[in-house]
Amino acid sequence: MSTPALRRVVRRETHSPRTVAMFVAVVLLILALAYVALEIVLSLAAQPALLVGPAAAAGWLVGLPTAQPAGLVIAGSVVLALIGLVFVFLAITPGRLSKHTLEAGDRAVVVDNGVIASALAQHLSEETGIARDAITVGVGHRSVDVTVRPGAGVPLEQSEVLSLAESELQTYRLTRSIRTRVRIERANEKDADL
Repeated sequence: MSTPALRRVVRRETHSPRTVAMFVAVVLLILALAYVALEIVLSLAAQPALLVGPAAAAGWLVGLPTAQPAGLVIAGSVVLALIGLVFVFLAITPGRLSKHTLEAGDRAVVVDNGVIASALAQHLSEETGIARDAITVGVGHRSVDVTVRPGAGVPLEQSEVLSLAESELQTYRLTRSIRTRVRIERANEKDADL
């Protein structure tokens, strides 16, 4: 990926925007402002407040540190601080889509993790002779988890499956290195007899 334009395209395809979080935040802010505006209009029109009038709310805020128990004020502050931290975290960190990029010279190739998992499971099935539905592969951003369930009495070594998986992943030329974990789940001999 040599050009900045190509890097931007790859980033756009592999990272998700925070549109949903921003939409929720904006809707909540609009609702809060609409409520405050409605209460102010009702107060100016000398009508009863829906919940709390502006004067009563201001008086409550001024008297909050002395009128309420300290534990309630601290708990409310902690809840507001946690909500603020969640919004700051969502604003700073990029969202990641379940995709990987492949080295393809001056072209951009983005592949869904499900495609990588399916191709790896099919390759392992062909190489080990174990049925495709007995192999489960999960691909994450930094790791690949392979679970193999060979039938009873089928000899299969974990190191063999690990080397097969790692060599196949190297042929995919992923731009980001990922860790491979292999688990062999054997059926109990009692279950096999049933």
